[in-house]
Amino acid sequence: MSRSLRVRENCLNQVKLALRRNGFLTQRSLAEDTGYALATVNNFLTGKPVDCLTFEELCRKLELDWRKIAELDYEASPQTKNKKPEVPKLEEVNQDFSPPYPSGAIPVGSPFYLKRTFPETQIKQEISKPGALVRIKAPREMGKTSLLLRILDYAGQLGYQTVSINLEQADQAILGDLSKFLRWLCANTTRQLQLKLRLTQYWDKELGNKMGCSSYFEDYLLESINTPLVLALDEVNHIFEHPETAKDFLPLLRCWYEGAKTSPIWQKLRLLVVHSTEIYVPLQLNQSPFNVGLPVKLDSFSMVDVQQLAQRYGLDWKAREEIRQLMQLVAGHPALIHLAIYHLSRGQITLAQLLENAVTPTGIFSNHLQRCRIAIDEQPELASIFHTVIAATEPVELDKISAYKLRSLGLIEIVGNRASVCCELYRRYFRDQ
Repeated sequence: MSRSLRVRENCLNQVKLALRRNGFLTQRSLAEDTGYALATVNNFLTGKPVDCLTFEELCRKLELDWRKIAELDYEASPQTKNKKPEVPKLEEVNQDFSPPYPSGAIPVGSPFYLKRTFPETQIKQEISKPGALVRIKAPREMGKTSLLLRILDYAGQLGYQTVSINLEQADQAILGDLSKFLRWLCANTTRQLQLKLRLTQYWDKELGNKMGCSSYFEDYLLESINTPLVLALDEVNHIFEHPETAKDFLPLLRCWYEGAKTSPIWQKLRLLVVHSTEIYVPLQLNQSPFNVGLPVKLDSFSMVDVQQLAQRYGLDWKAREEIRQLMQLVAGHPALIHLAIYHLSRGQITLAQLLENAVTPTGIFSNHLQRCRIAIDEQPELASIFHTVIAATEPVELDKISAYKLRSLGLIEIVGNRASVCCELYRRYFRDQ
């Protein structure tokens, strides 16, 4: 029987979290504390076999139950047991297991990503269907792009081709011109598929911009690949701000979706459309892509979600009082919750200090709040409307475009046709301003 054990692959993230939770920021620090060779500690943390007694001792040091994470290593033998241990690479030796500062999308594989189980499962099932269209809607910083990264990673595992296009990267001059925008879309897709750009050969100007774009996809891009193509369009709300472009582009997406019902070539295309709020550009029902396909809405974190995330950061919030106080301030806003838990896990600030200084220039939310203020200050009429919402004791009815803009900034929530401030943090900050 083997005398060696290894950490099960699905438990490696748990072990790395335990390393940081117990104050060991690098492999070297754990090796120095326990007296084991650095190579031995490296083998343990990367799922390679180590001696059974050593395995148990390292687990004890990291406050882990070795029985729950251990896997027998049947490949160990007397011939391999005495071999010189593999020297870990420099980047492994100095690897810092402390959590990264939360900013932007969370990378695939990160233990600090809180899985959106139901919508993620829904989307994965949908994109396996020919000609699928999925619409993901949520305000800014709610986790749309992080979810999108995981869907594209899953599609890649299925052997699908994937293209991700963020409309925020398009120049305003491009977004405001339908011809330029559609050619930009085709060129971007071509580049990501690693094909040669052939707009001249496949874009017939006599057919118009929409037909030219469709022909390029149908006759060239989709014909050039042998697998389904998942085309993810992120930040589609940027096209809403250019109504003339939106009135032609959005029906084009609907046309591609409808085309898959009769054309095998269009069945290869699976569309993921990601946007911040409801579209306010008027479209006929039979032209809009926003009343077909699978709609997915991302909600704020629940108290259970926050408790799980806190545990991943090494915080013991079993009493739930800390969770209640944090939720009262930021109402489950994913980006703000991540930011708060990150700082609290570093031990450089207490929850009481965080709450007291939340809206001050020295508070941890200051950069986020300043970005929100700049966005509001650039639109005086919108700022005035938002002030009305803040001052009101009851939800306020707003015009459609103002509600769209404030909702896309994540500053308000809408119930029915009435708006209220998204969270107490925003109310306090903008009331003081």
